[in-house]
Amino acid sequence: MATQADHSVSHGAVKAQGGRRRWSLSVRMLTAIVVALVFLIPVFWMLLTSVSADGDIFTFPPKLWPAWDWSNYARAWNASPWMKYFSNTVLIAGCVVALTLATSLLAGFAFAVMRFRGRGLMFLVVMSVMMVPQTVLLIPNFIIAQQLGWYDTYLIQIIPWGASVFGIFLLRQFFVTLPRELFEAAELDGASPLRMLFSVAAPLAAPSLVLVGLNSFMGSWNSFVWPYIMTKSDSVRPIEVGLQAFYGTEGTDWTGLCAAVTFTTLPIIVLFLFLQKYFVTGAYGTQGSVRG
Repeated sequence: MATQADHSVSHGAVKAQGGRRRWSLSVRMLTAIVVALVFLIPVFWMLLTSVSADGDIFTFPPKLWPAWDWSNYARAWNASPWMKYFSNTVLIAGCVVALTLATSLLAGFAFAVMRFRGRGLMFLVVMSVMMVPQTVLLIPNFIIAQQLGWYDTYLIQIIPWGASVFGIFLLRQFFVTLPRELFEAAELDGASPLRMLFSVAAPLAAPSLVLVGLNSFMGSWNSFVWPYIMTKSDSVRPIEVGLQAFYGTEGTDWTGLCAAVTFTTLPIIVLFLFLQKYFVTGAYGTQGSVRG
């Protein structure tokens, strides 16, 4: 009798726990849907405007079924030398990513693993760069760029962004979590610091490196203020600056602008969809790196 009663109580507890889990899952799914809608509605509105007629974009209530005017894309494509802008952007972003990965890997490893005098102070100095608003440095940087002869060149769009405080911090935090036994074993085998970095630490940091590279690539692709101020010719300007062609004294060509934003944003969206898991995994992946 007692056994049957205990079984009933246990069954009821399991059922109640299952109900709480379903309720929690439903709340999380609903929250995720609401957040997704908040981010997707502007994208939907951009796509809607890109195929709408000029007279429909300011109507109220708004038309949710567009006129499917695909000529907006042709007009937007002919408004600027987009192929040159795309090639410039890929070149600049690729160089920035390569430099950022190199500097983040070397500096992160040095701050985390190597022992040298003033390491903590130097790391605090590097981190303090994040506290300085970049806008207050535009005028001094503009003067320096002109004095160096870098104004209106690829160099001024690449070199200043070749190091990332975020990347250094992320790689340093990852290397700190690695067991010291890894590096002690490599040191006993006669490995130099660089050999330990590239043979032991760097392969384990692959998810973090991809995250840093993707973040740098997206930042370079979306950069506008810096190249707009530091360049003046289309031969070196990236795609974001090309969007200025749709702003004029007579107003803004909203349908053409939305069409241009669509085909300039599409590559970065596709890249993010393929590599989005690295935004989640980040710097986690040390399990199983040490045996025994």
